[in-house]
Amino acid sequence: MPDPKLTDLTLTARVVDRIASMPAAAWDACAGDGNPFVSHAFLNALEVSGSVGRGTGWLPQHIVLEDAAGVIHAATPLYVKGHSQGEYVFDHGWAEAYERAGGKYYPKLQVAVPFSPVPGPRLLVKPSADDSVMRSALISALTQTAEKSGLSSLHVTFCEQQEAMDMVDHGYLHRLGTQYHWHNKGYASFDDFLGDLASRKRKAIRKERASVAAQGLDISALSGDELTSAHWDAFFAFYMDTGGRKWGRPYLTRAFFEALHDALRDRVVLVMAFRDGQPIAGALNLRGRDALFGRNWGAIEDVPFLHFECCYYQAIDYAIEHKLARVEAGAQGEHKIQRGYLPVETHSAHWIADPRFSEAVADYLERERRVMQNEITGLMTLSPFRQDNDPGR
Repeated sequence: MPDPKLTDLTLTARVVDRIASMPAAAWDACAGDGNPFVSHAFLNALEVSGSVGRGTGWLPQHIVLEDAAGVIHAATPLYVKGHSQGEYVFDHGWAEAYERAGGKYYPKLQVAVPFSPVPGPRLLVKPSADDSVMRSALISALTQTAEKSGLSSLHVTFCEQQEAMDMVDHGYLHRLGTQYHWHNKGYASFDDFLGDLASRKRKAIRKERASVAAQGLDISALSGDELTSAHWDAFFAFYMDTGGRKWGRPYLTRAFFEALHDALRDRVVLVMAFRDGQPIAGALNLRGRDALFGRNWGAIEDVPFLHFECCYYQAIDYAIEHKLARVEAGAQGEHKIQRGYLPVETHSAHWIADPRFSEAVADYLERERRVMQNEITGLMTLSPFRQDNDPGR
């Protein structure tokens, strides 16, 4: 795919239907080391475990851009989707509207990390002097792939803001969402963080943590060689129980957690709660360069406030101890605000083949963005952090 702006390079777009068929080092040179979810190891764990692939509605069709010598300069994780499950940017209403009008919404194309509502890079470009030009070439390759496929649409979800803006420049539609992240202000301890909160919020958190402590549980953040198959067996049981009640059919297989352990256990932070030596709950996190990413939670015993302790407070403890800049606690949940996790914008970009349907969606997204911006502004007023008129410590 030639582009005269790419200095002297002539690039070709190639589809890769198994990420294992390309060298991990080449993919990761584009993905970087900041976000483990776009790493070769994580995406490969999804594939080799059967969590994605034929029969799952997630068919890998990753795109790489390579030069005449076969050197890969850019890549993106792309899937043919037979449904809208496991995405967390909901377009079921679009699908219903399009099909009521006589169109066929599925299959569609999706640039995403399956089952992982974690914002991060989606247009993976090897660092160079031509980053923006290479990103533009990758967007062009995606658009051409979508056009040639004859499918209804292409969706790039939980991408970085600049990526979304670059895609808007190429005719994509911009969608705004929100999540809740905790930011480390250089705290020395959890109590130091609590000191930043309004007195009433501070007391509420201390009361919740004291309630869990009174249960006599042992809670540990396990990583690397501390993790054993027994821990993963227990966590998978938690995941299946909680996921079965929440989604009907959990997405991840037991083999996925084994593959995750084999490839990324040094980046796993598995918070486990034990009663009398027996695990009763757990929260799975992955560590990036400067952030802790919360992913899955499950429990087989109902303990008040244990979810908050394992998912939010233990994550804050870990981030403070390891001097991480933030904790990203995943999708949804306004209750996170009172625990120090404030709303932030998330971004996605959408290409729709049918011009009339694209125009209708564009109008909807323009109105939705205004609503989301107002909602985020309103949610920020619920911040638990001390204001100037709350001097109490």
